[in-house]
Amino acid sequence: MNPARIHDEFPAPSYRGTQEQALADVRAAFEGGNDVVLVRAPTGSGKSLVARAIMGCARQRSEADPSDAVGAYYTTPQVSQLDDVASDDLLDDLKVIRGKNNYTCILPGEEQTPVDRAPCARERGYDCAVKHRCPYFSARSIASARDFAAMTLAYFMRTAGSEVFRQRDVCVIDEAHGLAEWAEMYATIDLSPRSVPIWDDLRIPDCDGDVERASKFAEQLMDVCERAKDDLLAKDELTPEEAARRDRLQELRSEIQWFVEDYRDPQSATTWIVDQADSGAITVKPMNPERYLQHTVWDRANKFALLSATILNKEAFCRGVGLDPDDVALVDVEHTFPVENRPLYDVTQGKMTYEERDRTLPKVAETVARVAAKHPDEKGLVHCHSYGIQERLYERLLDLGLGDRVRRHDSERRDAELEAWKDSTDPELFLSVKMEEALDLKDDLCRWQVLCKAPFLNTGDSRVARRLEDGQWAWYYRSALRTVIQACGRVVRSPDDYGATYVADQSVLDVFERARTDMPDWFREQVDRMDEPNLPELDVETATAATSSGRPQSTRPPGSGRGDEKSGGVGGRGGTRSLDEQVGDGDGGGERADSPMADVWDLD
Repeated sequence: MNPARIHDEFPAPSYRGTQEQALADVRAAFEGGNDVVLVRAPTGSGKSLVARAIMGCARQRSEADPSDAVGAYYTTPQVSQLDDVASDDLLDDLKVIRGKNNYTCILPGEEQTPVDRAPCARERGYDCAVKHRCPYFSARSIASARDFAAMTLAYFMRTAGSEVFRQRDVCVIDEAHGLAEWAEMYATIDLSPRSVPIWDDLRIPDCDGDVERASKFAEQLMDVCERAKDDLLAKDELTPEEAARRDRLQELRSEIQWFVEDYRDPQSATTWIVDQADSGAITVKPMNPERYLQHTVWDRANKFALLSATILNKEAFCRGVGLDPDDVALVDVEHTFPVENRPLYDVTQGKMTYEERDRTLPKVAETVARVAAKHPDEKGLVHCHSYGIQERLYERLLDLGLGDRVRRHDSERRDAELEAWKDSTDPELFLSVKMEEALDLKDDLCRWQVLCKAPFLNTGDSRVARRLEDGQWAWYYRSALRTVIQACGRVVRSPDDYGATYVADQSVLDVFERARTDMPDWFREQVDRMDEPNLPELDVETATAATSSGRPQSTRPPGSGRGDEKSGGVGGRGGTRSLDEQVGDGDGGGERADSPMADVWDLD
């Protein structure tokens, strides 16, 4: 790696905000001998361009020995982020490669067939005459030959050990804050009728919570999978369904083998948890899968740059992904968006925990209607956290007469409804679920949003429960804060953009209190300026009517900051109440007031 090239490799004609200083700091960090550099850059700071500049520092073929790693990888867990890279003219030298099922066959009669189900995947010894023109294989060949290859984190991890995508000199991971959680998800093994093609041929043991028994069952299952796969391989030609069955058996066997080998390895730091449903379905989950990350990520390059707006605690992040904090540098990039353009408003109505939701949700719905009335000609986003909350909120808003203004989505039409809402010129409210990240709602695409539920991790997840049993409450609140910060960044995308975020769940304020030491300075400034807005009284006619005479009440807040909009709030923040008093409001079914579980217990 040659960090001295970093400014010359910046792809834009000019710098924006603090990009030039950020590149200087990254250069100094690598020249200081660090193999891993964390770049904590706020949303909208142009991380993709910074990433490309770092990639340009990778060793080039002309200056390398045959055995040296050259070139760079760009990877991100977010498909939408990869789409943005693919469509950015400034990043056109990054060759994007996706999984096989994203490409279709070009053979006559197979034009609608995904490449992973094409004749080459179904027929033994099939020699495709047009493989050199196959959309997938040609894209893979080009990406492997180019200096810069871009792919999702899932594809990157799956290609570990591949002869095609070998070790490179530099790897940049964008949106890296959730790397540990993504690794845990990818390494989780699901053994159920849906995921195991031979489920009906198995005798399922009782192994809930028993990792040893689960590992013995897994060893037996590996042999059964191998025999079933061999039976399919013996056929000259497979149907698309049989090809899918063969591939799943091979994939399942690899997953199981990884679990068994890691569990049997006395040097592995991974803790395995086994859950079993009443149906017999088994889920094998890893915690802190350092060995998995070593193989799938850290062995893939010599130098790493990890970019995110929300790597909140360097030491905790490094421990979670198997890195030594002393060997990792942190580069902080300043926020250049005026704080008055990204205000937080307190419209809390109580807590949206499971036990208090029935009382709080109707008031939250009325608050959303009042916020909508304040923004009669502007589009808004409501972060619902779960489909259950989304459904109930939708019904309440219909009762309040906002039916013509509200749009929602389900899991199957998630992207389609999002795009339809973005394309609409009407001031619609979009009730979203799990859209706090990787969503660019610049300018008039969205001017306001409501956080109606604190985004706590599911305490019904055995990994979360185990960590809380071990007292990892700082991690728990830090995870929620990270999601809140990501959500706040959806509606303000440039220094001259502006948008308001309304906090309707009192538990979000508790997150701010408990995780305050992990807040970036620029977000702490937002929180410290938070006040209660003047909202109009509930008026269905005003809430549903879109005006054509400009903005009667702009979302741009007064320049003097905190205290300008005090009275007339919809109440509930609790004034100067202490954190202990807020926690003592009665969550958790009899938990002590000073118990963290009392404030966050939730199974949604």
